[in-house]
Formats: sequence, structure tokens, C-alpha cells
Amino acid sequence: MAYQYRVLVINPGSTSTKVALFEDDAQILSETIRHSDDDLSGFPNITSQYEFREKIILGMLERNGIPVESIGAVVGRGGLLYPLEGGTYEVNDLMKEHLLEGVMGEHASNLGGLIASAIASEIDVPAFIVDPVVVDEMEDIARISGHPLLKRKSIFHALNHKACARVAASRMNKKYSDVNLIVAHMGGGISIGAHKKGRVVDVNNALNGDGPFTPERTGGLPVADLVKLCFSGKFSEAEIQKMIKGKGGIVAYLGTNDVREVLAKIETGNPEAKLILDAMCYQIAKEIGLLAAVLEGDVDAIVLSGGVAYSDYVVREISRRVEWIANVVIIPGEAEMEALAGGALRVLRNEESANIYTGLNR
Repeated sequence: MAYQYRVLVINPGSTSTKVALFEDDAQILSETIRHSDDDLSGFPNITSQYEFREKIILGMLERNGIPVESIGAVVGRGGLLYPLEGGTYEVNDLMKEHLLEGVMGEHASNLGGLIASAIASEIDVPAFIVDPVVVDEMEDIARISGHPLLKRKSIFHALNHKACARVAASRMNKKYSDVNLIVAHMGGGISIGAHKKGRVVDVNNALNGDGPFTPERTGGLPVADLVKLCFSGKFSEAEIQKMIKGKGGIVAYLGTNDVREVLAKIETGNPEAKLILDAMCYQIAKEIGLLAAVLEGDVDAIVLSGGVAYSDYVVREISRRVEWIANVVIIPGEAEMEALAGGALRVLRNEESANIYTGLNR
């Protein structure tokens, strides 16, 4: 046997399940299983799908000649649990109970821990989740919003943030716990966090209304004007929420949420497309500058990641505004499956200890 650990990785989405198999750090199998509306229509909610999806995953392994008994650990995408600190968590009964209940909301990622546990329990191996979106390491001072009824929340692309931060630290021949970084994940949503010695001490709420605008989200808006819009009688609450997330940002201005299409418009000389994309880059750079103040100017590197980081134009526009703060490191895309496998492997190799979910981990 050429490998030490074989790890099965499960990343559920609303209409698909991504599955990968790793032998140590090498990915040897990857498949995205699509689920049609007919497949899912008979289930009352998302979490009730976990047995259905588990069987499909086991069938995929059998089809590819992978004995399930050869797997040494199973890791799933973390779901909407109570806020917790970053790291790898062993799936326990309380976590499964909270995922099934949807204590912080219903989301396809809730299936990750449930499916991982179901498969792992059949072969008596550990099941894990890694850095779910509810990772909360914010300092108390960062939670203050300006009114006691409105508290700043930590909701961001934690899995990709932490993975990219570790890569950036490794490139500097340092440990993640020894560096200060500003990490910007740029996709349909944009989250920018201050990583202080391995902890994300401040980050914008990337889900629904904070930080820079994005290809499809508004980010922060003028508050008084938003209040007037809400009470204008022209929009329902659902329409306002959709305006903030889904139909805001670039798509509201230009009718597309695809940065590649915006770049094509710019190449044809479209001044509005250039202004809007430049404004997004400007706001991202401004947020990075804010977090440089959070870290008191002690920044080892700025990391630009996510799908939008493939754009040389975007990277250049942001970098020219912030490279005076620190060296800019580009890690484009999302290596979610590798990040999930890496979290499990660090525990299996005794490089880290698995955290125990208690519901009170922050």
C-alpha cells in the first residue's frame, strides 16, 4: 500500500454532491453527482435527503472499484451549526442533532456531517467537518455595530480563507499561527478577513449586507436610504432581501454577475462596465485597508483568492492600491475538496487534535 491514509471527502450542494477520494495529499478520484428536481421532490426538507445521497455515494465508490472498508476517514462540508472556532471537528451526536434540526438555518452543507457520519459509522472510522461558514473568532470589539440591537456577525468563506492562509504562510516558510494576513475571497460573495496568528479576528458578513459589493450582492449600503426604500411601499421584504443578495452588486448595474462578461464589455470600450468593475475593486481595496488598521499595520501578506482572482484586471486594480501595505499573494479559485481532506489529514497525522463540538465552541 503506497499511501498511509485514504480519505473520502463529501461536499453537498443544493442540486449536486461533490465527492473526492484522497490517498494522503493526492486526489485519486473526483466526481460531481447531479440531482434532478424529480430526485429531490419527494423530500420534505434538505436534511431528509442524507440517506438518499449516502446510497448514491456508496454506489459511486462501488462503480469505481473502491472498497468502502479501505477508507480511513470521512470528511464532510460543515453546515450551519452554532458559532465555533476554526479547525477540524469530529462529528458527534450533538452535532448531528443540530444539523438535523437546522439550529442556525437549513442549508445543503448541513448534509455534509450527516452523510460523513453515516458512512464512517458503517466501517468504524472517524467522521469530520472542517472550518464551516459559521466559524467565529472575532474579537469582542469587532462585534460592535453602532446599535445594541444589531450585532456584527462572522459569516464568511471560512474553509477557503483558512486553506489559502495556510498556503500563503507555507510559501513564507512560516506556520499559519505565526503570521498576520489579510485574506480576500472573491466570488459571487466577497469576504475579507484579518487573520491574526491563526485566528480571523475581524471579517465582513459576506452573506447579506456588509463589506464591498460583489457580482451579485450589495455589500454595505447607505443606511438611511435603505430604510426609506424598505418603507416606500414599493417593495416587499422578500424583494428587498433579494435586492441585497442575488440581485445586487454588479448584476444590478450591468445585468450580469459574470465578471468575464464585464471584462468583455470593457474591452469593447464600455465606460459604465469599467466604472462598475473598478468601483468593486476600489471597495475591496478599501476593505483591505480597513483591516490593515485592525492589524495595526503588522501585515505579512495580502491574499487574493476565489474565482474572481483569475482575472488579471481585477487583481491588478486591487494590488496597485494595497501593495504598499504588504506583498500581494494570488491563490485563485476554490480548493474546497483539498481543504477538507487537509483538515482530516492533519488530525490523522497528529499535527492537530480534533475539536469536540459542544454548541458552545466560541
